[in-house]
Amino acid sequence: METDLELAQRAALTGAAEALRHFAVIADLPQERKQDGSVVTLADRAVEHAIRDVLTDARPDDAILGEEHGETGGGNGRRWIIDPIDGTALFVRGDPRWLVLLALEVHGEVTVGVQVVPAQGLAWWAQRGQGAYRGRVSGGALVGAERIHVAAVPAGAAGSRLGVVPLDWGREVAEPLIAVAAEQHWPVHPPLLVAQGELDVAVQTSGQIWDFAASSVIVPEAGGCYRGLDGQERPGAGAFVFAADPRLLDESLRILRGVPK
Repeated sequence: METDLELAQRAALTGAAEALRHFAVIADLPQERKQDGSVVTLADRAVEHAIRDVLTDARPDDAILGEEHGETGGGNGRRWIIDPIDGTALFVRGDPRWLVLLALEVHGEVTVGVQVVPAQGLAWWAQRGQGAYRGRVSGGALVGAERIHVAAVPAGAAGSRLGVVPLDWGREVAEPLIAVAAEQHWPVHPPLLVAQGELDVAVQTSGQIWDFAASSVIVPEAGGCYRGLDGQERPGAGAFVFAADPRLLDESLRILRGVPK
């Protein structure tokens, strides 16, 4: 029987393959607007369906929460959390930085997280207590796995390497920290760059549980930490900060909240 991590990887890769099929014809893909103004496409729904089919077949008693189709099943304390295309605005522009996100929550704690960047053939994953890894996607499988770890932290937020997402809206949330830290361009999702030591701090200025669930296990398993701007210690709605160590996280949150030293 597959482990939860193996199942998560297989389901995420299935979703990634479905997403790439639509990405190849993105110019012809109809777009809609949700009530919150965000973009959604046929691809978002098709990718979630593909992932759900894999999970339901393997773990029929588990609940599934997806951004596009809500929550189904449950009752055993296990819930899979899907963001079929994280960064749909990037996806529809042909920008290759969008992701497929999948996590498993067991009795309220996220225990497994997988993030795939299909258009770049890259993936990151972690299981609680077993470290964080990155690898490549080749032939529908994960290859070249290597363990990742956060970088040694700078003296403070001033001069730290900062990534902010999303780029096209919401950056006003991060402006106080941008004024202090060295904001950098990000080729992949900023929390992943914190996890692999290429950024010190990442600010995700808004989102829901499916935006943060996978990162909430990958970053800590790489030696980092995270917290919501409002103090949340588990993934949920709002803005979240990921950092290489608790001291840098506390200082970054203080700056973002406008709290004096």
